[in-house]
Amino acid sequence: MTFDSASVEPVPSSPPPPPVRPWLVEDLPALDPDPFLDSLLRDEPVTRIRLPYGEGHAWLVTRYEDVRFVTSDPRFSRAELLGRSVTSMAPQTVASRTAGLQYVDPPRHTVLRRVVARAFTAKSMARLRPLAERTAHRLLAGMRSAGAPGDLMEHLYTPFPISVVCAFLGADEDDWRDWAGKSEALLTKADARERNQAARQDTRSRVVALLERRRTEPRDDLAGVLAAATASGEITDDEAISLAMAVYVSGGHAVRNNSGSMMYALLTHPDQFARLRREPELLPKAVEELFRFVPHRNGVGIPRIALADVRIGGRLIREGDVVYNAYVAANRDPAVFPAPDLLDFDRTGAGHVAFGHGPHFCLAALMARMEAEVLIEAVMDEFPALRLAVPPEEVEFQRDGLIRGPRTLPVTW
Repeated sequence: MTFDSASVEPVPSSPPPPPVRPWLVEDLPALDPDPFLDSLLRDEPVTRIRLPYGEGHAWLVTRYEDVRFVTSDPRFSRAELLGRSVTSMAPQTVASRTAGLQYVDPPRHTVLRRVVARAFTAKSMARLRPLAERTAHRLLAGMRSAGAPGDLMEHLYTPFPISVVCAFLGADEDDWRDWAGKSEALLTKADARERNQAARQDTRSRVVALLERRRTEPRDDLAGVLAAATASGEITDDEAISLAMAVYVSGGHAVRNNSGSMMYALLTHPDQFARLRREPELLPKAVEELFRFVPHRNGVGIPRIALADVRIGGRLIREGDVVYNAYVAANRDPAVFPAPDLLDFDRTGAGHVAFGHGPHFCLAALMARMEAEVLIEAVMDEFPALRLAVPPEEVEFQRDGLIRGPRTLPVTW
């Protein structure tokens, strides 16, 4: 029996599936949307793809409502990925596939998420924010002392998120330099297996040591929360390690690149940036629009496996099929976001899906929003006349990465 995404009534059999489209997911200029995703969103919003690594093919959904449906319907499973080789973006997974939130379904997923949520609270973010503000202003002061032009990626966006996420984990405030440099190697799509594995082992060793320390020196940080949960038997040691590593990677490398992309967007939209300086009360709303507007990643993230036959957008997804969601395409669905390529701080209506949707909605969203506000506010305070030091097309962006963002961001003031 098959079911439609909008109904649980039996539906007729589907027409023949679309051909499998190879998708190399090549590097794109600056913040340009992926033309492949644009064409699918317009002409074939539910299609089949083959990515550079792994085996077989997968379905890809691009429309906003379809993405929200797949990511919230329990008939699509992350846990069923275990033991399967599927077509994928990278030669190996970033997180542990035997523990942690990424490859677990409810009800176990609910338990793990509840544990981590104890650290991601409004109270903890209020406690972390002054440290984040001090860090941002100190780093920008260092860039000013070094003299113009300066590279915002070097002086601000690389050290800041690592410093903040390490403080959130529970590492000492000055220890972030010892952690830095590994998260980028964990998030490469290039076939650099030895570099990736070395970075994984180094990060894991640091996390294990921090969790062990929190067993004898309890604190109200993420490592303390996870250590307490393992001591009570609520979660396993492997689960605690995987959860901490996931937060570290997303809070370090991902925030670095996304924050750089946000500032590049502001610097290349001077009218909107000028308005934000005049109306700083717009900042929270502007941050939400920037999360929608900026293409956070290349390609797609972690897929799901269909547990039953399900119809989406007129296509029949068979039990056992692999299904990917294109969040970056959904954030530019013109049916939901009119004039989607326009950076519009007055935009109203549906919320973006930059942090995902459903049970796997990013727990770190609260921290990412706080960091984005702190970074933009600090830059506006310290450098009211900030501008690019080179033409926009000369800004160098990352290559061969899963997460998009500037490699350098030269500015002057």
